[in-house]
Amino acid sequence: MDHITFLVTVVILTALAFDFTNGFHDTANAMATSIATGALRPKVAVLISGALNLAGAFLSTEVARTISGGIVNDTLVTPGMVFAGLIGAILWNLTTWLLGLPSSSSHALFGGLIGAVWVGAGRHGVHFDQVIEKIILPAIASPVVAGLASLAATYLAYRLTVRGRGASVDRGFRLGQVVSASLVSLAHGTNDAQKTMGVITLTLISVGALAPGSGPPLWVIGSAGLAIALGTYVGGWRIIRTMGRGLTDIRAPQGFAAESSATTVILTSAHLGFALSTTQVCSGAILGAGLGRRLAEVRWGIAGRMLIAWCVTLPAAAAVGALAAVMVVYGGTIGTIVIALAAAAVATFIVIVSRRHPVTPGNVNDERTVTVRSETAKANA
Repeated sequence: MDHITFLVTVVILTALAFDFTNGFHDTANAMATSIATGALRPKVAVLISGALNLAGAFLSTEVARTISGGIVNDTLVTPGMVFAGLIGAILWNLTTWLLGLPSSSSHALFGGLIGAVWVGAGRHGVHFDQVIEKIILPAIASPVVAGLASLAATYLAYRLTVRGRGASVDRGFRLGQVVSASLVSLAHGTNDAQKTMGVITLTLISVGALAPGSGPPLWVIGSAGLAIALGTYVGGWRIIRTMGRGLTDIRAPQGFAAESSATTVILTSAHLGFALSTTQVCSGAILGAGLGRRLAEVRWGIAGRMLIAWCVTLPAAAAVGALAAVMVVYGGTIGTIVIALAAAAVATFIVIVSRRHPVTPGNVNDERTVTVRSETAKANA
């Protein structure tokens, strides 16, 4: 096996590994509120979400085209650069998962690619105008739009049901959540699975296996959809706890409003080819739902840490991607192996650390973390 074939194989496998981490990192986007309100049992929720993520992967390829030929110059990209970018994205995903922070897997991927291509091909390898138009501006606007829509929907839900009996109203909205959460999962598969499709397609274009501007082949669509579905089924319980219990005390009407608002924004952006962050959209919708029920019923300390993570994600992943690119681009096969082993060691360490305080389907809805409890105590003091 020559160097190029070896590297392409490694890149495809690494891209699918990233897709897997994307799945369990972002399970909370679709199912955190439904699990928190009791609309769905935890294991049932992740099973439904995984199946619908797989189905969603086949609905569109516009976002994949944005990744494969939009933000970087596909004629200058090499498989080594893509591999380095994926390493940056995977390590950031695992780090934020360990901390229970719902950061953006999408921005981790974009950042890793931008850093790696910038080092490997120079500034002209990155289309910064497209980065601003397709990534930065949607990142700013999408959570705001989703939050405002969710705030209005939550307010209307409570106003329209003000005369209803509490138990029956909650039961009705919990049934609605089964549908709305399923739609978020479908939308997530449509949006996020395409990012891995785009990365694999970009790699195939870079070695001449596909023509520039090509869309993802069917086998790429299927494998990316399956990887993100399996990751979703594993369940990112740490982040599910943060989004479902940490930001605000979600009730069924709020959950339904948040999920419906997020679905609308995600599907619209996927149709337009905007590779936005579903995490930011869903987090914005949950914040809006908290404000819609009672102004300021949001734990702003946790929201602030999430905002910091959002801002840091792209440059942090870019820095790791750039560092990895130095080794891979200039070190050849040996450099690739060294980076792969180093990344595997860091990932293993993170997993071992996570087992000290595990979050599982059995305790995901238990009392909140010490941080949240202490903030609540201070607020009541």
